[in-house]
Amino acid sequence: MSATKLPEVWLRGPLVHVPALLQPVAHALLQAREELNELMDGFPEVLLWEKVAGMASPGFHLQHLTGVLNRLFTYAKGEMLSESQLAYLAAEGKPGENIISVTDLVNAFNAQVDSAITQLKATDVNTLTDWRGVGRAQLPSTVIGLYTHSAEHTMRHLGQLLVTVKVLKQ
Repeated sequence: MSATKLPEVWLRGPLVHVPALLQPVAHALLQAREELNELMDGFPEVLLWEKVAGMASPGFHLQHLTGVLNRLFTYAKGEMLSESQLAYLAAEGKPGENIISVTDLVNAFNAQVDSAITQLKATDVNTLTDWRGVGRAQLPSTVIGLYTHSAEHTMRHLGQLLVTVKVLKQ
């Protein structure tokens, strides 16, 4: 390990004010943020909506990473999605009429991770096994299930984004 390269987030010690049971979720989200920011630094705007072998574009992954965190953390609070959240979901993967830059998408993800960490800090650990409904069908989950899935889903899409970006930059 070089002097300038930090260890992975989970090896840097506990996060202040994040409950111990939620540390792995916070660590994963912060790790994803660091890796995503490094990966997307200098990424060409012209490639943002390009697809590789019919797979999702980098733009989709960036929008989806932000949107999923927002939605899962909303469900963890026991709330339904708002109209603006549903509109965001419908627009994922579509550049739309307004030009969305790599920087805008990365900044939106960073802000969503900040919001998620704030929510984790405020979470009462006594609610972690409380039931929460997911989606219009109100499928059953728990607060900790939603938080854990948010971390897993984020890392899964980060991996897909990593491969897509590396192939597109070839």
